[in-house]
Amino acid sequence: MGASSGRVFISHLAGVAVFDPNGDHVGRLRDVVVMLRTAQLPPRVLGLVVEVATRRRIFVPMTRVTSVETGEVITTGLVNMRRFEQRPSETLVLAEMLDRRVALAETDEPVTVLDVAMALGRGRDWLLAKLFVQKGATSGLRRRRGETITVDWNAVVGFERPEDQQGAANLLATFEQLRPADLANVLHNLSAKRRAEVAAALDDDRLADVLEELPEDDQVEILGQLQEERAADVLEAMDPDDAADLISELPEDTAERLLGLMEPEEAEDVRRLLTYVEDTAGGMMTTEPIVLEPGATIAEALAHVRNSDLSPALASQVYVCRPPTETPTGKYLGTVHFQRLLRDPPFTLVGAVLDTDLMPLRPDTPLAEVTSFLAAYNMVAAPVVDEDDHLLGAVTVDDVLDHLLPEDWREGAIHGDGGVRRGP
Repeated sequence: MGASSGRVFISHLAGVAVFDPNGDHVGRLRDVVVMLRTAQLPPRVLGLVVEVATRRRIFVPMTRVTSVETGEVITTGLVNMRRFEQRPSETLVLAEMLDRRVALAETDEPVTVLDVAMALGRGRDWLLAKLFVQKGATSGLRRRRGETITVDWNAVVGFERPEDQQGAANLLATFEQLRPADLANVLHNLSAKRRAEVAAALDDDRLADVLEELPEDDQVEILGQLQEERAADVLEAMDPDDAADLISELPEDTAERLLGLMEPEEAEDVRRLLTYVEDTAGGMMTTEPIVLEPGATIAEALAHVRNSDLSPALASQVYVCRPPTETPTGKYLGTVHFQRLLRDPPFTLVGAVLDTDLMPLRPDTPLAEVTSFLAAYNMVAAPVVDEDDHLLGAVTVDDVLDHLLPEDWREGAIHGDGGVRRGP
């Protein structure tokens, strides 16, 4: 193998690009697969977990890797595109070794694994050669600061023992820059125990964003492992329509308890959404679009559009209504599209540039009609009003796609097509 022979810390490889010999992009490295061995022999590196464009995770054996650097990985180009499935005898370095609590062999002093390095051995096999660890005991999920040292693999013991509370700080630091959908992919592929540890370590907003990208089974499992007060906080941080979808999957008594723990205004939005049939405009809409009074200026509208917490679809237009501007609002007057906001002077009132030609949707509008409306008028969002023309919310194209795709589409997006990985 013409691979680089230097020592490489595996956390530095997380997310690096993987290329074939022609320089074409194969995917991004998400983890390293190793096999633990007995008699304190360093684990042998079997291969890499690579995420390709469809978010499918494939296995690339080390025999197909020609170069490993901290900035890129080069393969022979002959890779099996079938989905990776972890075998019982295999261990994932980033997912399962980081944050592990082990002990120094000589003194039995507890240490926590911060990073793991691999290097080429004499037999041209890649082995786990070094561990970067932090001394000191832990208390719950919080680790006390202590001295950090780099030691040989055989200088520690304890990887073979199960651990109740592993923590997840270093794993999360490794994937800090991932988008919620990509972090959801990582989370889905962890063991149930590790998934719960990672979820516990995420802050409420980040966990809410990730939950929205997970299959329903994973959502219910993770939410059920949180303390109910924290589960309610996470639901509050989710988009109301996503929170309503998740709550509808819970047992009725659990759902009521969580709704009772939420802030009344947040809970009211969710309760209102739960009254609508799922595959209708009311069941798909969000209750938090941009709503302004007609006397607001274009400059004010653009300030709202710049909110980084808004999805591109929700930021594409502003809904103008009489007070109150919280849904359900006063009388709906019309919509101002983002492009119109860019064309007119900042001091122009939004009430003067309304699009009133398109009729808003009613909450009982079925999915097929909502889809046709967006397609016919090339829209990415549409207002939903009641019989008295009060704005109730907005349906966005991503909400519609969620309902048009098969129920298990998130599973497909996470797993990809094809069968399981096998063979080198």
